[in-house]
Amino acid sequence: MSYQLEDVRPMFELRKRNYIVTGGAQGIGFAVTRAICEMGGNVAVMDIQAQPVDPEFNRLSEKFGVKTLYIQTDVTKEQDLNAGFAKALETLGSIDGLVPAAGIAIDKPFIEQTWEEFTRIQEINVRGTFFITQLATKQMLKQGTGGSIVLIASQSAHIGLPGYRMAAYNASKGGVLMLSKALAVELAPHNIRVNTISPGFVDSEMTKKVRDMKSQREGEQMWMAPPMQRLSTQNDLTGAVVYLLSDAARFTTAADIPITGGLHVGTIDGLISYETK
Repeated sequence: MSYQLEDVRPMFELRKRNYIVTGGAQGIGFAVTRAICEMGGNVAVMDIQAQPVDPEFNRLSEKFGVKTLYIQTDVTKEQDLNAGFAKALETLGSIDGLVPAAGIAIDKPFIEQTWEEFTRIQEINVRGTFFITQLATKQMLKQGTGGSIVLIASQSAHIGLPGYRMAAYNASKGGVLMLSKALAVELAPHNIRVNTISPGFVDSEMTKKVRDMKSQREGEQMWMAPPMQRLSTQNDLTGAVVYLLSDAARFTTAADIPITGGLHVGTIDGLISYETK
């Protein structure tokens, strides 16, 4: 079989492509939105906030020469989700990719987590992800153009860490991870790729609430547990998302990219320092 080597840089471009990001008003969702715009993609953001929390959203269109749209949407309500998607599609015209980034977490002992708290987490993290992905997939199948879906899993989908009381969140992200694998297999014949990233500790508003509670008990040392000894930022995640959305990953599906600073293989306490030998 003969083929010619291609230039790599153009493979990462997202120009003239259309994407939907849920939870894009702030945090990881906004960082992903900005990264897609920078690479030339048009983005419709669906978020429960009345307006983007990050004011830079309103400058993305002019700054990067792309089309952006903000749609207030509650991903836990079927009618709202369907209406938001329909509006996004009407504006964009087609869908090339999806990043469902809407998610919540709580840190609380397992035996104290309530029915309502568990349900809320599953509604947003799992059901919201499931059905926005279903809507995007239906449209991609209708178009016959294929596409790329990047789900947001977590280190919490892979490991349980001592001191972290996040059973409902872990269960939700485990569901997202398995969903990606099932869809990757089912949709591969249609050239729809489904992958995940699994962030570790991210310096975000969502984790800040958990960190504040934990710091009262245990200090900041637990947040320095990854071998790289720091929290990640949204900047550490966006490159992987752009890769998975782009043609550079055209033969990549059912993959999970851990972005944990090494936490998924070991903590700093478990390492041997060469300096102490």
